[in-house]
Amino acid sequence: MKVIGLAGRPGSGKSAVASGLAKRPGVEWVDLDRLAWEVYAPGTPGFARIVAAFGEGIVGRDGRIDRVELGRIVFKDPRARDKLERIVHPTLNERLSHLMKEHEEQGTEILIVEGALIASSPYVDRSAYDVVIWLEAPEDIRRERLAAVGRGEQASRGRVIAPSAGAIVIDATGPIEEVAARVWEAIAKV
Repeated sequence: MKVIGLAGRPGSGKSAVASGLAKRPGVEWVDLDRLAWEVYAPGTPGFARIVAAFGEGIVGRDGRIDRVELGRIVFKDPRARDKLERIVHPTLNERLSHLMKEHEEQGTEILIVEGALIASSPYVDRSAYDVVIWLEAPEDIRRERLAAVGRGEQASRGRVIAPSAGAIVIDATGPIEEVAARVWEAIAKV
């Protein structure tokens, strides 16, 4: 099984490309954001550690971590973001490792793991990937894509992230179908 990390700034097209490619036979997609939400759901050790680190004020009325409130804290303070990544990413790496084994046992040929920080966080285990692909798009395109799905305020979040050494950088301008075709070509060469 090939394990492909798909990363990039918000609005670069990661989710759209990954979901499109996952329609191909033998290709599956894991959204790291959703997986992260699982590792810090109420009742998990991740939940307890995050609340201990950032306070009860990040817990919403529903008893879950209020991601908007947590985002307000971590996106304005690099030390807070680092603290959050040190808590979440090791647990996420472990959960992802289990998922990779499950997919391999099920016969998945290509597993696309999509997440903004795959290529930049020091706490992500990049050795789990056969290759990391970084989608690069100008800010105006990213803003337009995010605005189209009601997430326009997230365009500036990714300014501090950049691809790690060894990542394949793909031009993510143009229609998503074209970006997906460029990513598929890169995957085929792995």
